[in-house]
Amino acid sequence: MTDLSANQPRRGAPAGRTGGSLYATDARTRRRNAAEKRFRLYGMVAVAIGVAFVIALLSVILLNGTGAFQQSFVTAPVYLDPAKLDKKGARDIEDIKKVSTFGYSPLIDEALQTMLAERGIDSTFEKPKEYRALLSASAAAQVRDYVIANPGRIGETVEFRLLASSRVDGYLKGRVTRDSIARDKNISAAHLDLADAMVAAGMLRKGFNWAFITGADASESRPEQAGMGVSMLGSLFMMLVVLGLSLPIGVAASIYLEEFAPKNRFTDLIEVNISNLAAVPSIVFGILGLAVFIQFAHLPQSAPLVGGLVLTLMTLPTIIISTRAALKAVPPSIRDAALGVGASKMQSVFHHVLPLAMPGILTGTIIGLAQALGETAPLLLIGMVGYIASNYPQGIGSGFLDPNSAMPAQIYEWAKRADPAYYERAWGGIIILLLFLMTMNIIAILLRRRFERRW
Repeated sequence: MTDLSANQPRRGAPAGRTGGSLYATDARTRRRNAAEKRFRLYGMVAVAIGVAFVIALLSVILLNGTGAFQQSFVTAPVYLDPAKLDKKGARDIEDIKKVSTFGYSPLIDEALQTMLAERGIDSTFEKPKEYRALLSASAAAQVRDYVIANPGRIGETVEFRLLASSRVDGYLKGRVTRDSIARDKNISAAHLDLADAMVAAGMLRKGFNWAFITGADASESRPEQAGMGVSMLGSLFMMLVVLGLSLPIGVAASIYLEEFAPKNRFTDLIEVNISNLAAVPSIVFGILGLAVFIQFAHLPQSAPLVGGLVLTLMTLPTIIISTRAALKAVPPSIRDAALGVGASKMQSVFHHVLPLAMPGILTGTIIGLAQALGETAPLLLIGMVGYIASNYPQGIGSGFLDPNSAMPAQIYEWAKRADPAYYERAWGGIIILLLFLMTMNIIAILLRRRFERRW
């Protein structure tokens, strides 16, 4: 207890404040509180701006990319005329394979013309081949593949779900307008009139485009058939190479540098170079990979193995730095306690320090892999961009060594093509890539919480 009143002057108080109360806020405190409020306001404004930019970015991506997950289809019964598909009538598969897609296109054209006439839809076209602009260029190949797989169906009428052309698909999605096709040689306003009538009759409708997720890339003339499946598999094989090389090498180098290496100028030079490599532009690693792995080692160009090796070089500094930070975060008392009870230096590291640092190591590794997954520049220089990934690999060895593409390279390739349908698919590919990156980051958070230990 004290006999001093709260209203009595304080000892040593500056001049002009001798009569103030201990509970009264002076001018200096008011200025400090005001500055703190302003700083909080600045922080809230900065966070709000960041969130607004993220929302705007995601909105633009979703607005432009969701159309890639939908595709327009035409349902048409096609008569598989044996006079054109199997002239000898022997149902010999080798004879049937000799009929090219040019022999199937007239069957599809006639099927469309007959179907429109049966539905009472008037058309200004006189020749059946004029209906061909409504369908994808892959329609004939689709029917041919079916006939080769089912030669016994020749002579029957089979209902096919055929891809609509990119212009018709864009028209139903609002991407193509009648004004925009005024000078388009591939389609006319009469075709769009037919498309409207076919939609009303239920012959043309949109559906979920599974082929975009599971399919392969296509040529310039068939954008509606292009998919991300093969490039996703290429990214998977690359990430297996990166994980199999960068994790053991990066963790081993980090353990040696942090726990066993002597502190001298040589190790200081290594640490400085690792930090510098983490800041090197990724395209430099692409040039290095082109020179070492392709031109010197003569590894196959555009192969996921080469892409994985290049991305391993790029990812190693990130994993080493994050692993060393995780090892440093383990208290020295853990090491001292292990050594005090008779453990060797290696036992203390591998039995005590490394398990405690594992959450940080796993987090850094997954973040490094996520960074490698989204890299495009190194893949430009090893040829994974110009290659059209149209076929799935035939096995594990083929998956590593055969030419392929990757998700970021596929997105880049689509973005530079002329057809607007490819531009739409580029945005759709960004959505898939972001989902992969979000999944990897969520896994990193879950692993960190799962293996985290407190001391």
